[in-house]
Amino acid sequence: MIEASKPKHRNQRSRMKKTLRSQEWYGREGRDGFVYRSWMKNQGWPHDVFEGRPVIGICNTWSELTPCNAHFREIAEFVKRGVWEAGGFPLEFPVMSLGETQLRPTAMLFRNLASMDVEESIRGNPLDGVVLLMGCDKTTPSLLMGAASCGLPTIGVSGGPMLSGKFRGCDLGSGTGLWQMTDQLRTGEMKLEEYYQAESCMHRSKGHCMTMGTASTMANMVEALGMSLPGNAAIPAVDARRNTLAQLTGRRIVDMVREDLGISKVLTREAFENAICANAAIGGSTNAVIHLIAIAGRARVPLCLDDFEKLGSELPCLVNLQPSGKYLMEDYFYAGGLPAVLRELGDMGSLHRDALTANGKSIWENVREAPCWNREVIYRFSSPFKASAGISVLRGNLAPDGAIIKVSAASPHLLRHRGRAVVFESIEECHTRTNDESLEIDENCVMVLKNCGPKGYPGMAEVGNMLLPPKLLRKGVSDMVRISDARMSGTAYGTVVLHVCPEAAAGGPLALVRSGDTITLDVHKRELSLEVDENTLSERRSKWTPPSLPERGWLRLYAEHVLQADKGADLDFLQGYTGAAVARDSH
Repeated sequence: MIEASKPKHRNQRSRMKKTLRSQEWYGREGRDGFVYRSWMKNQGWPHDVFEGRPVIGICNTWSELTPCNAHFREIAEFVKRGVWEAGGFPLEFPVMSLGETQLRPTAMLFRNLASMDVEESIRGNPLDGVVLLMGCDKTTPSLLMGAASCGLPTIGVSGGPMLSGKFRGCDLGSGTGLWQMTDQLRTGEMKLEEYYQAESCMHRSKGHCMTMGTASTMANMVEALGMSLPGNAAIPAVDARRNTLAQLTGRRIVDMVREDLGISKVLTREAFENAICANAAIGGSTNAVIHLIAIAGRARVPLCLDDFEKLGSELPCLVNLQPSGKYLMEDYFYAGGLPAVLRELGDMGSLHRDALTANGKSIWENVREAPCWNREVIYRFSSPFKASAGISVLRGNLAPDGAIIKVSAASPHLLRHRGRAVVFESIEECHTRTNDESLEIDENCVMVLKNCGPKGYPGMAEVGNMLLPPKLLRKGVSDMVRISDARMSGTAYGTVVLHVCPEAAAGGPLALVRSGDTITLDVHKRELSLEVDENTLSERRSKWTPPSLPERGWLRLYAEHVLQADKGADLDFLQGYTGAAVARDSH
């Protein structure tokens, strides 16, 4: 879906709809203009680049500590090529990079902080448009959140997935294969030496996870929202077409500035509804729920959990990818990628066809002729991979403000289940006790994890897919109902209820659950219930004490102001659109 684009050689001012924002800096006379231009000239820029060229900021989350984004320096150079070709002036700037695999205690703790970095970097600098370079899980939502708060013309380039993992002649999916092999290691089916060998076999090229994990899901969401050029989501990181896409994106952002195509014209209610439907169709990560709600909050678009239930829960999963299926992102790209999926949705009336995208066309203009080359990977809407497999929203006395479950990754026989609760007050306790052979638990029990929500962890880590006790794994048990206020990796699978709201640390009903209580899950009725009478719960509530807040710094600010998962876990004072105007001049 990468379309050829010729560089524009025309009068740069003739197509401007308004004065460039950057000219408030570089177009001044006297002392102020001298300051802004002269200090930039120490990098060797000639004077004419300050005379009316659109200044394009390249917001780069490159970091060697973020493996998924470690190739972004190269991608940035291709974006710059395109900007120069279209008559713009590219200037690259760094923002906080969030690597899910390296950053403790969880990258999610810093998503909102990174979004503040993005927002203030854009607002405070002489930029007319922005290209967002994003890959690993939280870099995508944080950049979109920050940019949405400013409103400038904005377009995204994802880093692309790794090549498929290969181990012993079979495909090995990042994350998904890890959970499988970890269970095999814990039961003795796999030797430690073999486990080590699989490390380099799983991750053998640049790029983010090649399963339909959160990184791949959010790359698809960028494209479904219309915030990238068509085809962005699936091109492998090391495929030359990823660099071509980056160069064409550089060209396009210059025209977006000239057309005054701000981000708010793309991030509409219709765009978010398209993204919700697309997430269901690709079997996307549960993390998309919390991120899309947070992005919408910055864009002043009303979006809530009920929208995911109403729009996406009954849609079929069309994509046969791990963790819900068999294949990997490389196969998805070769099969046609997201454009092929969107065409299926559009043909069946599950897409707002007129939604505007960053290339200036409607989303339907972009995908209406998109081919599918492999129906084993991308199924037809009329004969889907899995029926009614979207994310379902659960409610009940255990989750009065909602909880979610990814049906496509769950075991069908557990979607209606009633069992005895085995409660863990923290993830540390869970790790210790599940390995204890004396733990009173069987496959009919319900594992319950507390204090891992936004306030509780803090940061809401991806620990909701609790490891099953080895003694049950040895019996052949491969799944159990698990409930928590945590998140889980998009690469994970199982009958896992997540994002229970309000969380335990905020005094939600989850805080009151005790081992031995009976819990009922009925996904078909969308119910999650704790079978304990109100008098008993009131007595337990009277004895509950909230956890103490962190003492200082970002953790303290975060814990005091973070919203619950059903509100996107953004900070309460960051919601809404602020604009790109700078409050005061610097001179």
